[in-house]
Amino acid sequence: MVNKGPVKARPMNVVVAKGSQAEKVFAERRGLPGGEEAHPEVIVPGIPPRPAHDLRFHGGRTLKDLTFTNLYVGGTQSWNQSDIQNIDTALSAAMADADLNNVMKQYFGNQPITSTFKPSQILPGAKPAVFSQGDVESLVGQLHSDGRLKGFDLTSTLFNFVLPSGTVLNTNAAPTGGAAEWKASAEANPAEPESEVSSLQGLGGYHGSVHATTGETIYYAVGVYSERRSDGTVNGIVAFDKPWKNVVATFYHELNEARTDADVEDAIKAGNDPNGSKFLGWMSRQGEECGDFPVAEVGRRLSLVMRQVLLTNGTGTVPVQFQYSNAVHGPEGPIAAPHGRPAVRARRFRSRHLRLLHVLRALRCRQVHLRRALRAFHTGRLRLLREEEAALFGGAEVKGPRARRRRLVLGLRRVHAAKRYVLRALRRQELAVLRLRVAVEESRLATGRPRAWQLSRPDNGK
Repeated sequence: MVNKGPVKARPMNVVVAKGSQAEKVFAERRGLPGGEEAHPEVIVPGIPPRPAHDLRFHGGRTLKDLTFTNLYVGGTQSWNQSDIQNIDTALSAAMADADLNNVMKQYFGNQPITSTFKPSQILPGAKPAVFSQGDVESLVGQLHSDGRLKGFDLTSTLFNFVLPSGTVLNTNAAPTGGAAEWKASAEANPAEPESEVSSLQGLGGYHGSVHATTGETIYYAVGVYSERRSDGTVNGIVAFDKPWKNVVATFYHELNEARTDADVEDAIKAGNDPNGSKFLGWMSRQGEECGDFPVAEVGRRLSLVMRQVLLTNGTGTVPVQFQYSNAVHGPEGPIAAPHGRPAVRARRFRSRHLRLLHVLRALRCRQVHLRRALRAFHTGRLRLLREEEAALFGGAEVKGPRARRRRLVLGLRRVHAAKRYVLRALRRQELAVLRLRVAVEESRLATGRPRAWQLSRPDNGK
């Protein structure tokens, strides 16, 4: 039996599939620098909130005003222009969406946060069969030394390296050059088991940073083109019907983690040094960032947290992964307003109420666009009609004026039906909240417990 010595704690900066070999490897090493013990988990069956996994702020760097761009690896021959357009459009819309950002504001004191997308680029070169952490960090250094990163504020910019179809991603620290497909048994290292993890074992992507020789820190994320391969195996994390949607959800995960925990790579390199925790931003006691627990909790039921949600402006939907919310102690989708500090049960009601309000607001915006398009159709304003159709239907064309009108009318009918459903749900929830308030009041009367404001009333001697 070989003694491998103490296991080095490793904060999570990766997205991995539940039940995969990648998750097993990282779960064994998950933790905070210095070996801080995670609180034992005592979970009541059937109760979704998991407050033991709430994120704590450790004092590290966060990116309130984030800039990002997508860098497509493998040259123009490795990419379809439609995939690039879909990824760029959906990811930039998701990161800028007001109601999705309302979830993340709680980690910034409920202050406004911004996200700016800079035009993407296709990097020249052949498609690599394998791509490691050593490869991406070498590429970051090369781009920086070549002056390709000039014009970006490196203190607040994240560079997304998007891998093409067929490329296998792994976490090896050494550059591979992409010469051959990586195999788990090729370079097994018992001292560093995460070097054995690849996208063929459930790895979706990760984020990190590189310290340039000039002293600047360059933030990056890298993600696999998650798809089901022709031989039936899965490369990456497949949750949607089209690979580009998986890519968007993966980088939405990484962008929000980088925004709330920018210098996690420095903490990982610190190992068990307790001083390493000073680099961490928002992270749980279990060493999880904001995107990790939702994926780990749902297992193979990825559709619970990887979903297409309505944009707040009503122009369409985007594929995202729900992020962890301390306010509800679990994954949370878009909400119409940031969370305050009410009691836990009230927060759950408020969360559902805000999610419904988000859907209602998005539906009303979509209704405005549909009516504007229909009005343009009837008045012959073809330019405005084309603009609205592009925003509503993503450029999908139909032939003939009757088909165009039918699509707009059907869209309006669907919006009306969806609005009726949401309004009924809001009314039902209002009744549930009223019943809760009545029950709380009856409990107070029965127990004689004073109200909170009575506890703080001054004694006037009466």
